[in-house]
Amino acid sequence: MKRSIVSTSKAPAAIGPYAQANKIGNLIFTSGQIPLDPTTGAPVGDSVEAQTARVLENLRAILEEAGSGLDKVVKTTVFLRDMNDFARMNETYASFFPGPMLPSRSAVEVARLPKDALVEIEAVAAAGDASDL
Repeated sequence: MKRSIVSTSKAPAAIGPYAQANKIGNLIFTSGQIPLDPTTGAPVGDSVEAQTARVLENLRAILEEAGSGLDKVVKTTVFLRDMNDFARMNETYASFFPGPMLPSRSAVEVARLPKDALVEIEAVAAAGDASDL
């Protein structure tokens, strides 16, 4: 299967030795995204809602670069610094995934995230024609 690296300036550059995403066949595997401004690389937002929105905008940019989109996401993993933020994160998350085909998801609380972010999200998505999904 052909593998390619996905990279776009519309999402933050990697802050370590990893790719924004890998495309393998018709699947795209993103690295976890934290709420960084793609232009400055600086953290964005003080609330989990604002940070979740920035994270999902970053994921959207990466997926679109790979020929996909949020509507083709089949699985996400959400990392929260505080599980008490789950309901507020979930409300913002739901606005990016209106359905009817929702991705599978896991959500876990972690001790700390890079740049002291409140949330990090990674995704697996399909590429190609959405009618094939």
